[in-house]
Amino acid sequence: MEMNYDAAELHQIEQELHQEILPGTEIMTDVGSHHFVKGGSHVLVPQPSDDPHDPLNWSPLWKGLAITAVSSVSFMQGFGPLALAPMFPYYIEDFHSNLADVVKFTGVAILVLGFSNFIWVPLSTSFGRRPVLLASQIICLVSSIWRATAKDYSSFMGACVLNGIGAGPAESIQPAVIADMFFLHDRGFWNTLYWVFYMGSLMVGPIISGSMSLHVGWRNFWWLNTALIAASFLMVLFMFPETKWHRMHPNEVTQHLKVADVSNEKTAEKATGIEDPEKLGGDVTKVPTHATMPEITHQATAERDPYLGKGTPSKQQWKLFQPNPNPLKAIALDLWIPWKLFAFPIVEFAAFVVSWSCSSFLTLNLTQSQNFAAPPYNFNSQSIGFMNFAILAGAMIGLATAGPFSDWVSDRATKRNGGIREPEMRLPAMIPYVLVMMLGNFVVAFGYEQKWPWEAIVIIGYACAGLQVAALPAMVNTYAVDSYKPVAGSLMVAITVNKNVWGYGFAEFITPWIIKDGFVPPIMTNMCLVTLWCSFGIVFYFYGKTFRRWSRNSSVHQM
Repeated sequence: MEMNYDAAELHQIEQELHQEILPGTEIMTDVGSHHFVKGGSHVLVPQPSDDPHDPLNWSPLWKGLAITAVSSVSFMQGFGPLALAPMFPYYIEDFHSNLADVVKFTGVAILVLGFSNFIWVPLSTSFGRRPVLLASQIICLVSSIWRATAKDYSSFMGACVLNGIGAGPAESIQPAVIADMFFLHDRGFWNTLYWVFYMGSLMVGPIISGSMSLHVGWRNFWWLNTALIAASFLMVLFMFPETKWHRMHPNEVTQHLKVADVSNEKTAEKATGIEDPEKLGGDVTKVPTHATMPEITHQATAERDPYLGKGTPSKQQWKLFQPNPNPLKAIALDLWIPWKLFAFPIVEFAAFVVSWSCSSFLTLNLTQSQNFAAPPYNFNSQSIGFMNFAILAGAMIGLATAGPFSDWVSDRATKRNGGIREPEMRLPAMIPYVLVMMLGNFVVAFGYEQKWPWEAIVIIGYACAGLQVAALPAMVNTYAVDSYKPVAGSLMVAITVNKNVWGYGFAEFITPWIIKDGFVPPIMTNMCLVTLWCSFGIVFYFYGKTFRRWSRNSSVHQM
């Protein structure tokens, strides 16, 4: 939960609402005597502090600069690793290799990328997001230069491994930055925007690499990649102040209030010379505040947080890293928590939906050269690369619809629920995108197998793949983060490791499987698995709150 209540307050609110408030449940309206800082008609969740340097208080300009810089990192770190598909024929020729071996360039990078977040997320939790973004971009820069200059298969594979190590933050840091800077009611849009930037880079990479490898050689693509990573590094250096901000946990708030109360009582006793009435045998009368507390107004909001929308970063937030009194403890916790999270049903659900939804997209990346470079199509690398425009167009439709649609579905359910939002309320928004995913996989599988006109495969199949991969992972990621906000970074590690292990496995066996049995069995098997995991959304819609109740006392809510 991001609202900070002590046990008594929480019990009082639950009584007034006649609802159980669990981690992940958010109060989006004033309740009796409990009034909150508002932004327009929304109660702001989490409640911002009254510090001008709190990232929640930053002005739209600073938030815009920071989100632009971190989005450039997400884009550039995804741009290179999956840009290889149209270049496979050139690697086969130049490195005297075969298709199954050059496909491993992608698979190995994906595998290493997932596990590299066991390095990056603990560092971002301990020392801040800024140093992680800068250091990872330097590693990606070196790996890109290495790729451009690699002379043989082994050398290029080494560059792929280094690239995987450097590119980990693309899959874990931006969701944490979004949680640092944006309020709950805006996060659906920003998480979808992040997902489209990251997945969009995987789609744009093959478009550019295919054309460049045909006209100026594949090595020049990696020199372009080097220049773009350098530009992104400079954007982070000058546009991205630190967004990590410590917010007090409920037990800290309670302790703080107790200390303040004791201090105030002592001051009052000294000023009046009157001791505690209970000590004198008198009665203590509790005055109800329901009637005396006026409804919150814009003026009251301004008094509670005068810097809302006007804040700026401090000098400290521009330093290369933030000091941490217990870095080893923080790093050890971040290494353990992703494994602990696999015991939570909601995390498992999100991890499997993300893994198989992304594999639907990965399938197209790994098979497009195999299908379209062969008869009857005989397309060159540029033409095959340009087919990724259809995936990109689908992703843009996903960006335009999925975030706003899931927020709208969630907002309507919140109003019907008396202003109380449950994370499960956004799950019904998955339904149309699951149907789109099924259509796309049918068209691609049978289109490849029966050599349909390329227009049908690309315009319908590829566009559907882009649309669903922009929508489904973003929705379940948001659901999982809303349920376990304090460990958002570790949660992304758990999901990413799950996704990338499956992606590596898929890259290993899909080429020989297609050669043996054709395109339909692997692609349709994958589609069935996506449908299976998404169908568990029905279970979580009805029983997700029960699963959250099981873990309400878990230490993950106190991180």
